[in-house]
Amino acid sequence: MSLEIYFKSILPIEFSKNSIGSIVDSHVNSFPEWESSDIVFLSVNENRGFSSQKKNEIDHYTIRNKLYNFMWEGSLTISDLGILDAGSTLKDTYAALKEITFEIQKKSKLLVLLGGSQDLTFANYLGYERLEQPINLTCIDHSFDVVDKEQDISHKNYINHLLVHSPNNLFNFSILGCQQYYVGPDDLRFFDELFFDYVRLGELQNAISKSEPILRNTDLLSVDLSSLRNSEFKNSISNHPNGFFGNEMCQMIKYAGLSDKVSSVGFYNLKSDDISEVDSELVAQLIFFLVMGFSQRKNDFPAGSKKELIKYFVYHEDSNHNLIFHKSKMTDRWWLEVPYPPTKDFKFERHHLIPCNYEDYKIAQNGVIPDLWWKTYRKLN
Repeated sequence: MSLEIYFKSILPIEFSKNSIGSIVDSHVNSFPEWESSDIVFLSVNENRGFSSQKKNEIDHYTIRNKLYNFMWEGSLTISDLGILDAGSTLKDTYAALKEITFEIQKKSKLLVLLGGSQDLTFANYLGYERLEQPINLTCIDHSFDVVDKEQDISHKNYINHLLVHSPNNLFNFSILGCQQYYVGPDDLRFFDELFFDYVRLGELQNAISKSEPILRNTDLLSVDLSSLRNSEFKNSISNHPNGFFGNEMCQMIKYAGLSDKVSSVGFYNLKSDDISEVDSELVAQLIFFLVMGFSQRKNDFPAGSKKELIKYFVYHEDSNHNLIFHKSKMTDRWWLEVPYPPTKDFKFERHHLIPCNYEDYKIAQNGVIPDLWWKTYRKLN
């Protein structure tokens, strides 16, 4: 189907030679031939997830202006589909975004969304439904957005709706950057019972590389811009004194771009109306690092032949079992094998090898089975 019916065009944007704008086919006079591009970009003017009333449009043009004028060298191509306006109801917007996501994922493109309230993640997730494959969702967020008693979907409880939706294709859910004072004991128990992952803000700020294996194992990434500290970014719908620095967020987004698995990334919870020049540039830089990471993908996910991998066996005495690690000769990235019963549905095979890092290998050498092995094993079995 044609996606043109969903979008309104954007105004022309001036850009310099050898810039991102020079590789973008924008929806100005005609709709882009997005099926021949590598990345598909769009913005969504929908923020009723944090307000029952329609507000003024979100200032996506300032961000586009910044992004289009960043310097670039390479053969990558991007299609900017334009602006998806809010529907008559919030459900109408969800339905449109669900269909758009499905059509783009059918063609195996990287979809980049600029919102809009974070509940749009739910519609983005629904777009994978007809693909009938397990999905790993990761949110960069200061809280869990799961245990809110509101019944209507919002940016505070969209995860509740996602978890109870049928059919449920969610295999794993991860939170990066949660802050202790925003996360209750019930939230933690809930995540532990479902073998989901969370990494606290302080832990990541001590070693931002801890986010890399999780992002490498992600299909759909949802970024709450409120997880940036207020001194770094002021144009989110809620501001907090602590959070990620801009350079830390850029590094995580680059990890996502480098992941062979990530197929959709959304940036959410921007305020309506004008956005400052500095904040616009930070969001544009996040998208830039996503594009840069994508352009540097190595396609070293160990599917099929593993001749480009080095195999390591670590014997675990208590279980009388070998833990099997694989290391890429090309990128030095690590994976860990997790066994699962052959009677399980074939669709789970891609979770047989899970991304890890050298620290997990060292933990195993000390006689301890890494947590990610246990969590994945319990979900597969």
